[in-house]
Amino acid sequence: MSLLKPFIGVVLLLLMPLAVSAGESGGGVPGPGITGDGAAYLGQLVMGLILVIFAILLLGFMMRRMGGMHSGVSGELRVLGAVSLGARERMVLVQVGETQLLLGVAPGRVQTLHVLDAPVRTGEGVATQGRHGGGFAERLRQAMGRQGGTS
Repeated sequence: MSLLKPFIGVVLLLLMPLAVSAGESGGGVPGPGITGDGAAYLGQLVMGLILVIFAILLLGFMMRRMGGMHSGVSGELRVLGAVSLGARERMVLVQVGETQLLLGVAPGRVQTLHVLDAPVRTGEGVATQGRHGGGFAERLRQAMGRQGGTS
């Protein structure tokens, strides 16, 4: 809240000349360029845009400073791997603390399929491997080697 008081004061000081010039608009003949009323309107428009941008930046800074929308569990919850089972169904291996869970994820539903007794070793890529026993990069290298050998 202490940041808000100086901010309001600065905004009021910046808007005061625009309010005074808008009140002094005369009934004179408009000349070339922007008239007094047009300049006041343009000034208000620019100040309004600056105010909105500053408010967005201030709120972003405050959200980052206060931790945003993160909960305490997010550091303990990790997705170790996932396998697509169909067009919209997936099987996901999740680690919560020391426990690993195998979850079935479908539209509108998440179900625990199995709680693993012994954690799956992910350092060797066991949890993230596809059904062919190797990662995409390894399979691509094998395919490129086969293609290069036949030409």
